[in-house]
Amino acid sequence: MAESPCQACGACCAYSSNWPRFTTEDDAALDRIPADLVNEKLSGMRCEGERCAALQGKVGIATSCGIYAIRPEVCRTCMPGDAECAMTRKKHGLPALSGFGA
Repeated sequence: MAESPCQACGACCAYSSNWPRFTTEDDAALDRIPADLVNEKLSGMRCEGERCAALQGKVGIATSCGIYAIRPEVCRTCMPGDAECAMTRKKHGLPALSGFGA
């Protein structure tokens, strides 16, 4: 199976400190996320600048999520090549993905 284009990107995880918000997660799902990765308001992931604290690696080169198996719903619904993907890639100077998305 081919590697996900997300593993060579990470732009959506380093776009905005307001982006990785909790939405439909229940308390049990939120309790699995390490407390040091949750923001002070308990409303989303903690960010370092605009970058999610769970993002590992270098944007546009090689990245991974440190909590991939328990990542928030907003992260689960991101799709390679969709409008949000294109917007975040553009901010980081990366070309839009072709062959993916909407």
